[in-house]
Amino acid sequence: MKPVPPQASMALLAFVMSGSLQAGEVHVAVAANFASPLKALAADFEKNTGHRMVLSAGASGKLYAQIKSGAPFDVFLAADDETPNRLEKEGDAVAGSRFTYATGKLVLWSARSGTVDAQGEVLKSGNFKHLGLAAPKLAPYGAAAMQTLTHLRLMDRLQARLVQGESIGQTYSFVASGNAELGFVALSQVSENGKITKGSGWIVPAHLYSPLRQDAVMLVRGSRNPAASALLAFLKTGKTRTVIRSFGYETE
Repeated sequence: MKPVPPQASMALLAFVMSGSLQAGEVHVAVAANFASPLKALAADFEKNTGHRMVLSAGASGKLYAQIKSGAPFDVFLAADDETPNRLEKEGDAVAGSRFTYATGKLVLWSARSGTVDAQGEVLKSGNFKHLGLAAPKLAPYGAAAMQTLTHLRLMDRLQARLVQGESIGQTYSFVASGNAELGFVALSQVSENGKITKGSGWIVPAHLYSPLRQDAVMLVRGSRNPAASALLAFLKTGKTRTVIRSFGYETE
């Protein structure tokens, strides 16, 4: 995938911000891990473009199924790069519109201080009853969690303790409520400026799972919607990427 030249993205942003376009709405299917960052960006987006975002958050696999069933989304912000690529190949997304808006990080986290050590050794100790993770067939962060356990050779030992949420958002709720003593969540859910700010956690080393490259893509329904074009341009700006990084993501 070729990177978008900065001058091209800025030119597009200037165009969609111009007064020649009327304010509208963009309906966004967004992966659960990125729902909070996108909500934080919504006010700036509306102020800069005049357009408004309408968000529907969930597991990437479930959102894919909804898109295939005709759900009225204009833009898809996935938790991986494979699902948007599939939609593009299947003709449900606009060819050439896909790009990586963020790269996520996986965290082993507990709402309780002192439960998860800085090296994640708690997984080997087994001093817990339930380990939360997102459903791997629906949520890329869940697949990354399974890869981590496999690399650590802990899958067989911990299989009976796994509690699956439909999305990374539901998994976070399991752990935050104490229904699972610890679990694999997105760094963006428990951090500020890339540092864990509540409970206790271990940022899982990147070599233990496949990169969580999160791609955005214009869906066919949004191809004639100026608000959809405005959102994709907005996500490529330097200011927006600074905000995205503040939630613990990496950006290109």
